[in-house]
Amino acid sequence: MKKTTLIFIFFTHLICAQTPCSNGKAGEYPCNGYDLLSNVPVNILANTNGNPEGSDIWGWTDPTTDKEYAIAAMTNSTAFVDVTDPLNPVFLGRLDSSAGNNYWRDVKIYNNHAFIVADNVGAHGMQVFDLTKLRGVTTAQNFTEDANYKTDVLGSCHNIFINEETAVAYLVGCKNARGSRIFNGGPIFVDISDPKNPTKINHYADEGYTHDVQVVNYQGPDTEHKGKEIFIGSNETEVTILDVTDKNNVIKIAEIGYSQTGYTHQGWFTEDQRYFILGDETDEQTFGMNTRTLVFDFLDLDNPVLSSTYSGPSAAIDHNGYVKGNLFYMANYRAGLRILDITNINAATNSMTEIGYFDTYPADDGTAFNGAWSVYPYFASGNIIINDIERGLFVIRKSGTLGLETQNIDNSFSVYPNPTSENTTIKASGNQSIKSVQLYSLLGQKIVSENNINSTTYVLNTKGLKKGIYLVKINNKRTSKIVIK
Repeated sequence: MKKTTLIFIFFTHLICAQTPCSNGKAGEYPCNGYDLLSNVPVNILANTNGNPEGSDIWGWTDPTTDKEYAIAAMTNSTAFVDVTDPLNPVFLGRLDSSAGNNYWRDVKIYNNHAFIVADNVGAHGMQVFDLTKLRGVTTAQNFTEDANYKTDVLGSCHNIFINEETAVAYLVGCKNARGSRIFNGGPIFVDISDPKNPTKINHYADEGYTHDVQVVNYQGPDTEHKGKEIFIGSNETEVTILDVTDKNNVIKIAEIGYSQTGYTHQGWFTEDQRYFILGDETDEQTFGMNTRTLVFDFLDLDNPVLSSTYSGPSAAIDHNGYVKGNLFYMANYRAGLRILDITNINAATNSMTEIGYFDTYPADDGTAFNGAWSVYPYFASGNIIINDIERGLFVIRKSGTLGLETQNIDNSFSVYPNPTSENTTIKASGNQSIKSVQLYSLLGQKIVSENNINSTTYVLNTKGLKKGIYLVKINNKRTSKIVIK
């Protein structure tokens, strides 16, 4: 019997426990079709200043290592978490607020840099942080910003959007350090092509305050506007469409309102750029309705029309929502994350159908500002991250998709079962033989090493290892992922 070398590495892991959604629950959390992979609480993500809570969230995938990171905005800081192994997230540290603490902090990404704004916090400016600093970090850090944009005595901004195709950041809902609105709260255009040296292009004040925005290089169905840079602003009481191709000559295309307006909060295009899905943040409170989501048809940008209205199963307040393919991911405060199928988006009725959810606020689905603030569904891995006001970062995934099927590597080796709990069998085919096997964590630590095997079959003993995703290397060159459950 050959001796296997086990190299035990101890980490400071967070709350990490894959909890499948079974009979409508993943542990204490109501769910439908989505499993809980891990949760990182607020007291780890945030510092202790003020009243620490969760706010916005975005994600970054390192183009060099393909590692996935959650960037969780908190009331007093911005936290960075390596979620490459979703069962074992690693808190890497935080960037503290450059001014005060408040409920609104927003972050977006361009060229491996995070750009961070906060509202009602005085002389905050726009923080710039080089995300490549996260490479190789093994112990939690107190990070420092790499730049801070404060042109026009910029203090607080409610939100930021970045058009990555044009390297322009759109700062909206901004105030000076004394708390007075600048440019009526309209967008400020900032060139971030050199991320650490942002420079102002211009601003636009004619349409007043913009609360949230999406900007696209338009390739939608309206041929008159193809190729233009189109700005869709959620402006408190209406949706405003602008041509911002020339930042020194902004052209208003159209505006559209709707009945029973509470607070026109945030919206997102469908991928074909025909339909715009909008959330009104206070209509549930003001008018006593269930969660309402409005769908606008932008077939003609000059004449947008309300196409349909979706009503959710509860009176929870809808907040931020994002489209990926034929799915709309809605952060629904006390009702958690709701996943809607938008395949039928062009229909006047039943344009969106709920097909799953994960409720981060298990107490109730009431009409109040608790629970899921925002969601980021764009990781290539399929893992989804949610930032919850009270409970912090959640990593979830569609049920039944974390496990990997039996893998055939170059048709020479198979690895099964996968996922596994105690043993994984590696089998060679043809004239191949297994000479060596190493098992690594996703952080690169070698956990198992076995040489001089010289056999067609090898059983890898994984009993006692933490749940998570690992890399197994065969003969020092063929690598496969395995999941230990």
